[in-house]
Amino acid sequence: MHRRTVLKGIGTTLALPLLNCMATQTKSTIRPKRFCAIYFPYGVSLPKKGSDAAKWNWFPDQTGRNFQFNESLKCLDPLREQLTVMGGLSHPHGRKIGGHDTADIFLTAAKLKGGQLKNSVSIDQTLASKLGEETRFRSLSLSVDGGVGEATRSSTLSFNRGGQPVPALHQPRMVFNRLFGVEEGSLEQRRQTLQNSNSMLDGILEHSKSLRRSLGKHDREKFDEYLQSVRQIEQRVERNEKWLNVAKPEVDANGLHLEADDETPGELIKTMYDLMFLAYQTDSTRFITYQLGNMNGATSIATKFPALLGFGKSQHSLAHGWNKPGGAEALGKWDRFRSQQLAYFLQRLHDTPEADGTLLDHTVVLYGSSNSNTHNNRNYPLILAGGNRLGFRHGQFHKFSDEVPLSNLFVTMMNRLGLPTESFVDSTGEITELLS
Repeated sequence: MHRRTVLKGIGTTLALPLLNCMATQTKSTIRPKRFCAIYFPYGVSLPKKGSDAAKWNWFPDQTGRNFQFNESLKCLDPLREQLTVMGGLSHPHGRKIGGHDTADIFLTAAKLKGGQLKNSVSIDQTLASKLGEETRFRSLSLSVDGGVGEATRSSTLSFNRGGQPVPALHQPRMVFNRLFGVEEGSLEQRRQTLQNSNSMLDGILEHSKSLRRSLGKHDREKFDEYLQSVRQIEQRVERNEKWLNVAKPEVDANGLHLEADDETPGELIKTMYDLMFLAYQTDSTRFITYQLGNMNGATSIATKFPALLGFGKSQHSLAHGWNKPGGAEALGKWDRFRSQQLAYFLQRLHDTPEADGTLLDHTVVLYGSSNSNTHNNRNYPLILAGGNRLGFRHGQFHKFSDEVPLSNLFVTMMNRLGLPTESFVDSTGEITELLS
């Protein structure tokens, strides 16, 4: 039976659900390619080999296929053929800047120098701008802190083509309503609201032409940034009009802790992972970023999470004390908790069939930090998971040299995700060791 088969009645048609007899065509046509980036701040526990705390070193002891996870990542062992552990990679532009400044460029590889804090586009937004047309939402930006934060202490991983931060959502209820909630007002009322918005935006953009000509160079640059934001709103309105007649997916909210907040971090992180899974499963979006805490140790909501979960200290204190007596184990246990949450998310993707594989087979997940340990901006702890049907070969620990920039991984991922790319910022090629 053809995937497009419909039931026909008097003046109406109704699309059939996905049936087994449609499977042959489904395998050859329905293969969404997805990307997800998950970031945590301040690096990981890295005690010396041979020390009493060596088992809490985040990186495995041996490279290649015969590696064994240490305590921090042991929970990922059932998924070892679905992921690769990577060491040695970093952004050359981030190696000499402040240790707390590197989260902003995790997905951009931009050069932030002196008073020049202007970022560039992140890989997720590059993918979304080219490949995000088929879903209701081009991308989904999430974080623990929400919003945009401040320069060099951003609360989002996503940056648009102008280098401006994309605000992140942080409340589970808000994310659920964005993806699956019932829209307020009737269809006609919503249509009229969108039309009114378009009319106002048309007026603003028309008036901007004459105003721009009267501005000096510096003001014109600032004005152009403002206009870019207006045009993004215009594009969002047009996109909402396109999806106006398409009902949002219905999902079972049972088991979701939508009221979880910063006082219940375990439930909060798990629920956000659940929402990310549902966003992929319903094909609401194909590009997601999730920041598990920004680099502002004094104000980030995530700073108190380890203490609330029984790990004794704040996240910032654990990171700074990793090389003190007992510190490697304390931080290692916090590393393990975060890995357990990642394992839960990856397992859900792996357990969900899709086309000729699973959701994880068609999703590339990048997990890691922009510090190896506090204030060290080299040797990022990174895990690449998924994408087995997209050309990735997993089950190894790779240790790369300083000559290989992290942007090489970005080029490799974009090419496998369907966006042919020769270079990204300071890249020098692909990382062929990751490919089948």
